[in-house]
Amino acid sequence: MTISYNWLREYIHLPESPEETGRLLTGTGLEVESIETFSTIKGNLEGLVIGEVLTCVKHPNADKLSLTTVDAGTGKTLHIVCGAPNVAAGQKVIIALPGTTLYPYKGEPFTIKTTKIRGEVSEGMICAEDEIGLSDNHNGIIVLTTNLPNGTPAAELYKPYSDYRIEIGLTPNRADAASHIGVARDLKAVLNREVKWPSVEKFSADDRSLPIRITIENPQACIRYSGVTISGVTVGESPAWLKNRLLSIGLTPINNIVDITNFVLHECGQPLHAFDADAIDGKHIIVKTLKEGTPFVTLDGKERLLTANDLMICDETKGLCIAGVFGGKQSGITGKTTNVFLESATFLSDYVRKTVLHHGLKTDAAFRFERGTDPNLTVYALQRAAVLIKEIAGGKISSDITDIYPHPVKNRTIMVKDRNVNRLIGKTIPREEVFSILKRLDIDIIESASESYTVSVPPYRVDVTQEADIVEEILRIHGFDNIELKSYTSSDYLSEFPEKSPDKFRRALGEMLAGSGFYEIWTNSLTRKAYQEKHQLKFDSEPVEILNKLSEEQGILRQTLLFTGLEVCAYNINRKQKNLKLFEFGKVYGKKDDACHEEERLALFVTGLAEAENWQRPPREVTWHDLAQHVYDVLEKSGITSIQQNEIRDKRFEYASGLSTNHSRIGLVGKVSSALLKDLGIKQPVFFAELDCALLFRQANPMFVFREVPRYPEVRRDLSLVLDKQVKFEAIRKVILATESRLIKELLVFDVYEGEKIPEGKKAYALGLILLDESKTLTDEEIDQTMQRLMHACEQQLGAVIRKQ
Repeated sequence: MTISYNWLREYIHLPESPEETGRLLTGTGLEVESIETFSTIKGNLEGLVIGEVLTCVKHPNADKLSLTTVDAGTGKTLHIVCGAPNVAAGQKVIIALPGTTLYPYKGEPFTIKTTKIRGEVSEGMICAEDEIGLSDNHNGIIVLTTNLPNGTPAAELYKPYSDYRIEIGLTPNRADAASHIGVARDLKAVLNREVKWPSVEKFSADDRSLPIRITIENPQACIRYSGVTISGVTVGESPAWLKNRLLSIGLTPINNIVDITNFVLHECGQPLHAFDADAIDGKHIIVKTLKEGTPFVTLDGKERLLTANDLMICDETKGLCIAGVFGGKQSGITGKTTNVFLESATFLSDYVRKTVLHHGLKTDAAFRFERGTDPNLTVYALQRAAVLIKEIAGGKISSDITDIYPHPVKNRTIMVKDRNVNRLIGKTIPREEVFSILKRLDIDIIESASESYTVSVPPYRVDVTQEADIVEEILRIHGFDNIELKSYTSSDYLSEFPEKSPDKFRRALGEMLAGSGFYEIWTNSLTRKAYQEKHQLKFDSEPVEILNKLSEEQGILRQTLLFTGLEVCAYNINRKQKNLKLFEFGKVYGKKDDACHEEERLALFVTGLAEAENWQRPPREVTWHDLAQHVYDVLEKSGITSIQQNEIRDKRFEYASGLSTNHSRIGLVGKVSSALLKDLGIKQPVFFAELDCALLFRQANPMFVFREVPRYPEVRRDLSLVLDKQVKFEAIRKVILATESRLIKELLVFDVYEGEKIPEGKKAYALGLILLDESKTLTDEEIDQTMQRLMHACEQQLGAVIRKQ
């Protein structure tokens, strides 16, 4: 949600800077994700000045260019080459000095430099309207009629509106903060300053010449419905201040009537809808549902088939609007509209949410109705909008407000115990401060006892429903940073719940990976079907397709964590972060026999350098073995010691190995296919592993096992084998462990060689074997006999040639 800093300051005294305001809001739970500057003219005309063309002659080397000298107020005459046909001596113009970045109406920004054009020096640029973002006009340079002195910043002439956009990551439960006044209320609670609501004292009916009757046939879905008419309006362009307000939060002005409804929505959080009153048959508004399959054309010109649960605003013959979601084509405001009916209502969240999901319609009004609006605000919002329409579009208020509110929503009463407040917060906060905080949050104390009190919560706080919510409100305004840390950690809660061991298991694995340099990522479960189709990838089940998908980029539920993780890799690599170690716990989905299923997986990604360049060693790129080591660490942490490895063929990989234990598939690890990487613009190798979390958890043993440190020394012996090139290390490992599993405690490869001293089609493995007998010290004779058995087994079963020194 976007908030304008200047607009916000209209409702509360706010000398704090945008950055400090953002810090305060984040502290209250309204997390500020970014603060950006905004200007109605991009770049705010910085570096542009008013200048005067002193001389203008033809360029000696180009027919369509002119050589000019310009006074730009810099103290020296500038020489500028200009290609505009209308440039002439004596003109007042806009000059872009060297070093100025221009933001054209279309295209990318560019920076002006002193340069030579056809052999002549050019020390700036004489600008046209499109070149500085004023319009798309490129008929020639801007010729001014002004008495402002040369060197005056162009911003003083055009006076662009500038502001700060505060982007808030609004959580679904904070519908009360989905407006500028809503945000101001949180600042009121923190700073103890009053919120200034705009006055509606000027509202009064001029006559009652255009009454509209209202009937609610579905009071469950429509909690409150208020309406008023304004006649004799002139639909046109909004004034600059109104357009600037909307532009500052990313909205496009449409016309004065629609702009006012959008303005009031973002001011106080109450959605409004304006109808052409002459399009309402029978001058009668009916709130009801229509038959399943009824066609309805919305404002965007699309015909939509309604469901039996879609709440509609109708007249006596037809539907006019999908309640709380989207207006209708036939009743919308046009340039010919002269009479307006304004709607301000409260609709049940469930109805709006189902309609939004079914039709795939996302609007600012629906955003608020889905979360819950204040039923006590409808009349105020109508009065505010009607006064603005009368001031801006003319006309007269031609009816009293009709307000249908069959079952008024009452304040919620909640009992709060002092001990629960102090226990959950972890600090004793004086009652006086608690009561002050609650009062500033519009939560009244209606009864107070020695150890508890009862509060009254207004309906607009849809998220405050129980004692724990009251505690949270106290804590966020008191300030999380004001809670001192103890020398030990603890937690508390009001209700009991079972221990969730899988969460602890995931956390343990995550901490281990983080300790190895990995960063955790979270990616969307929705992905592109095109990834699988282009590379003809097949999985054990069919993909689960999204029926009401927002775009093809989110068309299916993922069947692997690979694609979304590669998108993260590409995003970081494109920003010069090329050495990546990432992991993600996420779900994959599939469909078999029309039944959908989901499984949790652990994905690992490594790419770039395993070791950066340093004075001791050159840089080293990651390899399959680096990732495999991390995978084996995860398996060891999960208590899996018996691991079988086999080569698999998968179009996702250049090469890959499948991992299993006791005939149960654990996962796979491999080098990602270069074709896949190319599709995402990745030009460096990426290694990927995907493991079955459910299997890891089943195998994990939470018990600690203690063993005595071996009393007897271990012995190392090295073995060099020459084998056929296609023999994998896994085959060697199986033969060696099958021959001697008791004494061999560790088997490692410290060199693999292919070259001139090895026959063609062969390769040499250098192995290290750690032998240990936990009951006695091994003798040389026992060691030699063991090594002889191992060498004989490798010769017989693998066709190995033993290399001897």
